[in-house]
Amino acid sequence: MGIAKIPAVIWLLGVVLALRVSVSPAEGAKTRHHDFFIKESNYTRLCKERTVLTVNGQFPGPTIYARKGDLVIVNVYNQGDKNITIHWNGVDQPRNPWSDGPEYITQCPIRPGGNFTYRVILSEEDGTLWWHAHSDFDRTTVHGAIVIHPKLGTTFPFVKPHKEIRVHTGEWWNADVNHLLEEAERIGSEINISDANTINGQPGDLFPCSKAGTYKIPVQHGKTYLLRIINAGLSNDLFFSVAGHNLTVVGTDGHYTKPFAVKHIMIAPGQTMDALLEANRADGGRYYMAARTFASNPNIEVNNSTATAIVEYMDDAPGRTAPPEFPTNLPGVNDIDSATAYTAQLRSLGSKDHPVDVPRQVDEHMLVTIAVNVLPCAPNETCGGPDGNRQAASLNNVSFVNPSVDILGAYYRSVRGVFDADFPNKPPFFFNFTDVDNDPVERWATKRGTKVKVVEYGAVVEVVFQDTSILGAENHPMHLHGFTFYVVGRGFGNFDEQKDPATYNLVDPPHQNTVSVPKAGWAAIRFRAANSGVWFMHCHFDRHVVWGMSTVFIVKDGKAPKAKMMPPPPNMPTC
Repeated sequence: MGIAKIPAVIWLLGVVLALRVSVSPAEGAKTRHHDFFIKESNYTRLCKERTVLTVNGQFPGPTIYARKGDLVIVNVYNQGDKNITIHWNGVDQPRNPWSDGPEYITQCPIRPGGNFTYRVILSEEDGTLWWHAHSDFDRTTVHGAIVIHPKLGTTFPFVKPHKEIRVHTGEWWNADVNHLLEEAERIGSEINISDANTINGQPGDLFPCSKAGTYKIPVQHGKTYLLRIINAGLSNDLFFSVAGHNLTVVGTDGHYTKPFAVKHIMIAPGQTMDALLEANRADGGRYYMAARTFASNPNIEVNNSTATAIVEYMDDAPGRTAPPEFPTNLPGVNDIDSATAYTAQLRSLGSKDHPVDVPRQVDEHMLVTIAVNVLPCAPNETCGGPDGNRQAASLNNVSFVNPSVDILGAYYRSVRGVFDADFPNKPPFFFNFTDVDNDPVERWATKRGTKVKVVEYGAVVEVVFQDTSILGAENHPMHLHGFTFYVVGRGFGNFDEQKDPATYNLVDPPHQNTVSVPKAGWAAIRFRAANSGVWFMHCHFDRHVVWGMSTVFIVKDGKAPKAKMMPPPPNMPTC
């Protein structure tokens, strides 16, 4: 062995030893192993067979079960025909952005025939999260649940349920959704809407050719069931309800809430909700579980269908042949008041075992405007966006562009020219952001860039997301990787930095990773940047991500060893 090769070998051994030490599970926790085989499988929905991408041939994909503090090792083998990555939605991944998953942000994609081992480090998460593809529109069918139970020796902060039921809401396209994406990107147009909403991969018996596959949930009178509800859809906020029953919400995004009873919930893409269902109908029978689109912008085309599953009382044999009862309290597709009223009830549990720790002093204040925009059509090109332009989107009027190599690797190795560290703390110009009756064409344009926000380790960051009426105001589910934040405030109209902070809830705000920013309104989040690394922030409407409604936080290393980013694993995919 030549002398010149010795440092490289020593470095590699150091990385391996560092990984073994740094990704060990917490005391009393376990290491759990899973193999994910990305492969094409045939599924029939809406009278048509399609070849879709799956994990292990399953749609929805396999569930990961763990306990709080466990380490989950997932070996992903790409047996498909396209690049792919996997993201662990809502897992903070302390100091380990290498396994976070978004393509060209924290890693290069896994190529066909390749493999990569993700180390999913669970820390404070407790409840329901989920995993999904974070490349193109692959998460349409490549997604599954992460169920995190309390540590051994502890229990739920509510009555232990008789059974837990996973409820994946999502969308189905008859066409190949990635082909639709390619065509939309080519001409700069909107992306065709889905053909159906789904519950556990099935549209339900209100759709043709779907009665036999409708998902059925058997229940026993007097028992309580924990519904672990995930919105895995690409495009639609959803209202969700079970006919003839109330739901008691007890958690969201892997953290417990103060329990509250509702007739329906509103769940945005990326979010999870844990809700207790009491099978308390003495008359037994069958009841539709329904998920209907909530569309806050009436000016865009949406799939306004209703997916259904059926709750059946097993101790009522005659009732199992009766037609299911449909929920009369499921809000209409444009019912903003119902969505607002539901979201306002979310509060952190705030118990001794699940305390609230809202930072009171803020180091970095950011006002981030959210907009759908346009970019000019190139010469000799025909574009399908508004007024013949290309469709785009932005945060603070920066339309994010993925680089050709991953930002994390470039940051770690000090590679220049991949990103600019000048994402602005405020929009470049101010106006009446929420005047839906005044949307002049000159405000439509945006500019492309790969701009990131760099913050010091431990800094307290407050981000106020401000929706705008540019090309139509609407709700936006804003998701932050690497952190669970407190949603300290929200409101309608333009954020007033002099008055609105006085309305903040600093006592028990919800602890989430995806916040639904209200149409023509604002939402304020706070988090302590105590997780060094590179972390993506984006709208969870996937078409908005494609158009550029995203940015990246880079959190510098702290001084202590456990405040520094882990070294990369030796088998990172290459671009």
